[in-house]
Amino acid sequence: MNRPTPRTEPIDDHFLREVTAWSATETPLPLPPVGSEGTTEEELLELFDSQLGSRHLDLAARELGARGVGYYSIGSAGHESNAAVAAALRTTDPALLHYRSGGFYLRRAARTANVDPLRDVLLGIVAAAAEPISGGRHKVFGRGELSVVPQTSTIASHLPRAVGLAFSLERAAKLGLRTEWPRDSVVMCGFGDASANHSTATGALNTALHCAYQRIPLPVLFVCEDNGIGISVSTPDGWIRHSLGARAGLSWFSADGRDPLDCLEVAERAANWVRTHRRPALLHLRTVRLMGHAGSDVESGYRSPEEITADYGRDPLLGTAEALVRHGVLSSRQVVERYETKRAEVAEVAEWALGQRKLASSAEVREPIARHSPEAIADRVRRTSPGVAERAEVSGDGRPEAGSPLTLAQSINRALAEELERDERALVFGQDVARKGGVYGVTRGLRRRFGAARVFDTLLDEQSILGTALGAGLAGLLPIPEIQYLAYLHNAADQIRGEASTTGFFSNGRYRNPMVVRVPGYAYQRGFGGHFHNDNSVAALLDIPGLVVASPARPDDAAAMLRSCLAAAEVDGRVCVFLEPIALYHTRDLHESGDGGWTAAYPDGDSGHVPLGSACEYVYGSDLTLVTSGNGLAMGLRVARRLRQRGVGVRVLDLRWLAPLPRHQLWLAAEATGRVLVADETRASGGISERVVTALIDAGFTGPMRRVSSADSFIPLGEAAHHVLLDEESIERTALAML
Repeated sequence: MNRPTPRTEPIDDHFLREVTAWSATETPLPLPPVGSEGTTEEELLELFDSQLGSRHLDLAARELGARGVGYYSIGSAGHESNAAVAAALRTTDPALLHYRSGGFYLRRAARTANVDPLRDVLLGIVAAAAEPISGGRHKVFGRGELSVVPQTSTIASHLPRAVGLAFSLERAAKLGLRTEWPRDSVVMCGFGDASANHSTATGALNTALHCAYQRIPLPVLFVCEDNGIGISVSTPDGWIRHSLGARAGLSWFSADGRDPLDCLEVAERAANWVRTHRRPALLHLRTVRLMGHAGSDVESGYRSPEEITADYGRDPLLGTAEALVRHGVLSSRQVVERYETKRAEVAEVAEWALGQRKLASSAEVREPIARHSPEAIADRVRRTSPGVAERAEVSGDGRPEAGSPLTLAQSINRALAEELERDERALVFGQDVARKGGVYGVTRGLRRRFGAARVFDTLLDEQSILGTALGAGLAGLLPIPEIQYLAYLHNAADQIRGEASTTGFFSNGRYRNPMVVRVPGYAYQRGFGGHFHNDNSVAALLDIPGLVVASPARPDDAAAMLRSCLAAAEVDGRVCVFLEPIALYHTRDLHESGDGGWTAAYPDGDSGHVPLGSACEYVYGSDLTLVTSGNGLAMGLRVARRLRQRGVGVRVLDLRWLAPLPRHQLWLAAEATGRVLVADETRASGGISERVVTALIDAGFTGPMRRVSSADSFIPLGEAAHHVLLDEESIERTALAML
């Protein structure tokens, strides 16, 4: 047999050299029984074919990158044993994959009609618009027909979502609700040994075990693909077994990635165990990383040549090839022929992929980010509250309409109850929201009325709270999680930034994360303070593409805006953050004690719908436009009243939405007076006022503009807080100076 020509990647040449040198004189051994029915020759060949495809995709990615026409080369070489995990699971089991899961993806696709995984992956590598999951926006493993939910460069950030999805599949079944996936599904979640050390991973595993400890069903199979190195940093030998192998409630399975029969047998046992017991398990898949971390990685800079070449013997392709030859399924010559045939097939598909269209415009790239269906949203709100219209302008003091007046907290509580009554898929959860009814009583009575299956307390971990919401949204539920304080949201911001808000973008809208995250926030609490409970930082939210950020101040707006957020989540899959000003929760008066100026009738009829990105004006004249939101609205209205008594007319514009910003109404209000003062309770740097001023400049407004805001400071305890927070005196003084 002629020896193949050496290839550009050493592992490629090593495989061919090793297989070519094998002797054909040994007597073939029968395949041992594996799994419930034993491993057949066909199953072993199918496993090998998926592994070969994955390997040659990696080689092609390197070549395309070298030519300047490929854009992603974090490969799966050495991890192809995860194809055995795909063989052990059903194609309807949702899978959240590690980025080295090429073997898994190809093996699952081979069991699904009309799916060509080589095309899928290569279209992603060359960023072609025809790529079937992300539409050319990123190279990801994902496809709806395969129940593979796309993840991007995952460093454990997807583990809370996987736990949330497993929890939500069981919770939906308990509530008698249908989901996209069968009742007995197993959620598979893959991650690497380095990622296992991430706080997000440890939190997700803890949440899974917390559920198992309480006998809450949670059918998740964690697969740790342990190659012993994270980019350039080695994982200590035995660390994964030591850190995760003895966790109470986490069933442990381990397989050698070099041995395909062991992988098939152990993976089947692990999957069946989770499916039967509905409890979490971890499969420790011992792998090896070949060809470095990625195309730009120079592995020789941190590993010796001896260390690199020593790993070649652990190549899973060699292990499967040996099994095929040892058991007489293929000869060594046939192995090489199969290997080279797959190379040619991949090369042909790669050239085809290069000819496919790329994304052609900014609008095309951004299309999935903020899909918006205002008429459908309004219709959904109308079905909740018949006769709903929009509230755009209020004259006078902004006093409540006739009817039973409610505080901000009471109005939000009623809107939540309304949603729970209307939609059986709605869930309210978070720390202290159930039995206690929230720290401020906002969710009081909901658990008693709607039951513990729909209103429940979680453990104290913001990443897991949001992960539960991410999984619930995937399962077709409508999650309404609460993060107890705005400062605590920063503990888990990546669950919104890197997971929730990117899913639609990287799946071209195929998968969504509908949710409304309630966050008590801002400052001005009396008798209770400190920077964690009084926090006015919103910058981390405002730069997330597509995120809806609502900032209601008045009770009637709060209920109507919450309805709009819930409708946007259901209709368009939007991720919404609902910022609730704590200091206004139980406020009743606006100007004088007993005036009831900060209570309002529950919004129905003409006041029941606040479209996304629509502001509200309080009209007192035409000398100055005061732009504000949140706690700033009450301060602004008091300042406007005092200025009116001095003969100065002020239009007060409540933004209501921080994203999308009501740009057109902002410009109209500015043009109406020719002068703008922005009163911003958030910080001077990274706060709301920067965005408002920029929006006006972009719109061509040329009149004078000033802004007053809180200082760039954390908020201290007690009266000292007033040294750094926006106050009415600053607003009034600056307004008079402008006039």
